[in-house]
Amino acid sequence: MQKGATPQVMSPTNPVRIKLSVMLFLQYMMYAVWWVPLAAYLTNLEVSSTEKSLIVSSMAIGCIFSPVVGMLADRFFSGQKVLAALNFINAIMLFLAGSTNNPDFLFICLVIAMLGYMPSWSLTSSIAMAHIDSEQFPKVRIFGSIGWVASGLFSVVFIRLLNIDFDGTNLPFYCGAAVSVVAIATNLTLPDTPPPAKGQQGSLIDAFGLRTVDLMKDRNFALFIVFSFLSMIPFAMYFSFFSEFLLHIKTKYISVTMNWGVLAEMGFLLLVPPAIKKFGLRKVMIFGLVALLIRYLSFYVGGLIHQSWMYYIGILIHGLIFGFFYVGGQIYIDKKAPAELKSQAQGFIFLVTFGVGMLVGNFICAKIIDFYKTGGGYNWNAIWGIITLSSAVLLIAFMLFFKSNDASLRSKKE
Repeated sequence: MQKGATPQVMSPTNPVRIKLSVMLFLQYMMYAVWWVPLAAYLTNLEVSSTEKSLIVSSMAIGCIFSPVVGMLADRFFSGQKVLAALNFINAIMLFLAGSTNNPDFLFICLVIAMLGYMPSWSLTSSIAMAHIDSEQFPKVRIFGSIGWVASGLFSVVFIRLLNIDFDGTNLPFYCGAAVSVVAIATNLTLPDTPPPAKGQQGSLIDAFGLRTVDLMKDRNFALFIVFSFLSMIPFAMYFSFFSEFLLHIKTKYISVTMNWGVLAEMGFLLLVPPAIKKFGLRKVMIFGLVALLIRYLSFYVGGLIHQSWMYYIGILIHGLIFGFFYVGGQIYIDKKAPAELKSQAQGFIFLVTFGVGMLVGNFICAKIIDFYKTGGGYNWNAIWGIITLSSAVLLIAFMLFFKSNDASLRSKKE
């Protein structure tokens, strides 16, 4: 698409839409295949609590680099070429990560891998929304969820067909590297996404996406950024450490179990556009936070009354949380940011949430888990109780302070 063109609504069989869908499918598969069972793998390596916090925070550190990549895509290089280069870095480092049992070297490998990978989340969003209408984005983004779910097939193949342990081993790293190589080839076939701000002078402010901070003069936008950051504290307990809980309760197929939530996410993502039209973005994001509370309440009550089936409520509702609050937030950012800042703005929100927010959330959650360590493992009922309470406080505060007096948040009927 040429600079200045308007994104169009496309049919599902449109070649460009198919290429964007494949891009998102592979991009999320290459990450999910090793990230989902990572905490369980680190537990089997018997790394310390601090080392575990650092290694699972490699993702968050990578997010801090996201605004820099947003600036490169905005000003200097075509988005699809930047994406291919990032996936090359990711492939090399995941291969090295699978080749070591040393926690320090593993940390270094994963940090570099995530410096290459995490900016791709915002970059793929920007590439997609450069070619399709932003409110149609969830219909393409759903293929990222399909890729995430499909990553569980690696676990099934290795365990059932090859009779080789998969979850909790180093094999997922090699699988992630292999998918990255396939993605590089497909990235180079994507429609050209030229830099929208080409020729404009760059600066360190641009490099770190800090021009987006100017948008925080809008009180509601500033509150959205603050609440997005705070939401990552309870979110991190599931996203980073739930595989450790599943290992504790002796779950055999950890990746497959967690991927049930992403399977449900596909349906919830399709509900995002009609929900926005009917209720407006503010209510949609509130629904996402209500789901966050329901998740941890189901974990807490399930453990309290010894009903493990209740854990699946919290797993299956993952898509409602992610789709309604976080994807809804991406759409809000796209509506609020001017054209020349869209890539940086998407990078900035990832910096705030999956970067700094996840980093802080990982260390807080790790400390909570460590505090409730017992002779036989952990007091997970107490852990889930604390996270449930924090989710309730977050929901109430969001409803009280994030106002609907913003045209970007209203439904079509308002």
